[in-house]
Amino acid sequence: MKTRLALLMLASALAASPALAQETTAPPAIAEAIVAPGRPADMVALDASRKPADVVAFFGLARGDDAVDLYAGQGYFTELMARVVGPEGSVVGTMSVPGYNNPEARPALDALVGRNPNVRINAGSPDRFDYPAGSLDFVMMSMSYHDLYFVSEQYGYPQQKPRAFLAQVFAALRPGGTVGVIDHVANPGGDTRQVVDTLHRIDPAVVRADFEAAGFVLEAESDLLRMPADDHTVMVFDPAIRGRTDRIVWRFRKPG
Repeated sequence: MKTRLALLMLASALAASPALAQETTAPPAIAEAIVAPGRPADMVALDASRKPADVVAFFGLARGDDAVDLYAGQGYFTELMARVVGPEGSVVGTMSVPGYNNPEARPALDALVGRNPNVRINAGSPDRFDYPAGSLDFVMMSMSYHDLYFVSEQYGYPQQKPRAFLAQVFAALRPGGTVGVIDHVANPGGDTRQVVDTLHRIDPAVVRADFEAAGFVLEAESDLLRMPADDHTVMVFDPAIRGRTDRIVWRFRKPG
């Protein structure tokens, strides 16, 4: 089991270069991996609203870790994670088959794999998390946990059982392994599937209840991506709010 708690403490103990220190309090190894050249310009443009160095440092991802980026999209966090874990580690980006074959996503993901030999893409059914027991150190769920409640034939999302899915994640993690959750906040109440279908948001209380039912412990919360001006009533892809939604950043741990 790789030690990531020490990395978390380094965030306050180590000083980054002057240029990086103005932007992040993350340890230099993470900050420098994030800002290193080679990423597409459209991915770099997202950094201002996603604060990836601080988020990745908070989650405790470390060099040599074996990790999964759940529902990777065009691979924003997949590539950043690959840089942080280095050649000693590995990252799998998961996709639905329709999502992977999307004409915008497929070329971006293929190019990402070409730049990062420690990355592979796993395109399959979103309701399966088929990794050997105790084989992973970290799972990233960036704005994707709510998709476990999303049903769409067009996008290849069958009706899922979120707690059963989390049981698979729990089994695949090594003792002490972590899950990083970033998601758009919904107001309490209402049917979760309906809220997700309408707004692509989720009530944080639902997230916590699901993870704790699967055996995880909510170890830490961060306000890095909280946006008090967001009243949680607008669909996240609406131009009025996109990129400025109120988001939870939570770290769950598998005891052990």
